[in-house]
Amino acid sequence: MNILFIGDVVGPAGCRHLQRVLPDLRRQYGAQLCICNGENSAEGNGLSYDSAQMLLQAGADVITTGNHLFKKREALSLLEEMPHVVRPLNYTRAPGCGWYLFDSIRGQVCVVSLMGTVFMDGLPSPFETMDEFLKDPPCETVVVDFHAEATSEKRAMGFYLDGRVAAVLGTHTHVQTADAQILPGGTAYITDAGMTGPADSVLGVKKEIILERFLTHLPNRFEIASGPCTLCGVALELEGKRAKNITSFCV
Repeated sequence: MNILFIGDVVGPAGCRHLQRVLPDLRRQYGAQLCICNGENSAEGNGLSYDSAQMLLQAGADVITTGNHLFKKREALSLLEEMPHVVRPLNYTRAPGCGWYLFDSIRGQVCVVSLMGTVFMDGLPSPFETMDEFLKDPPCETVVVDFHAEATSEKRAMGFYLDGRVAAVLGTHTHVQTADAQILPGGTAYITDAGMTGPADSVLGVKKEIILERFLTHLPNRFEIASGPCTLCGVALELEGKRAKNITSFCV
């Protein structure tokens, strides 16, 4: 199966760029499944009904999330009403589900959203959470969006799940890394898939605002930058629970 995985989509501008670019990308890579991380897709932050609909209309089949998901209170009801929006698996007391089973004529893929804990929220261990989940997974092919801050934790998770899942794909830090690879056990891996949003920015936010924060250490209100956008992600070619190829791109 061919899969597109799109890194953190930032704000309405990122959603609109996704709508412009994704249809051609799906044709180019022959993708049967498209996964987008949407935790920053709403205006300001978080995920809203409007931003979720924009992602789905653009061509996303599954929306993964992360620590900013609940910045919009409507996310609580959204998770209960839209099963293809996936909250982190180790948010055990939150509504919704931490995985989604995508079913097509080309086969089944279980998409898991997972959160790291280093420099992040004090959630249950993502390593132990995956151990428990993989005792009885919904299908053979599992793709994990690992939303984490520390590159060491992401890298460790890749090796921990190598041979047990088809892909471990990092999100959250918004800068695409140059380490897309197939690990020894056959798992596709990248530390961070990158960001979909304004290119002339700091992680999607106006650079002047971020510079002021670093220079003054005073709180200020983040605003999404304007200007041309870039879409970053990876294309996967899978055979069962093993990956044949992973290709990173930014367009």
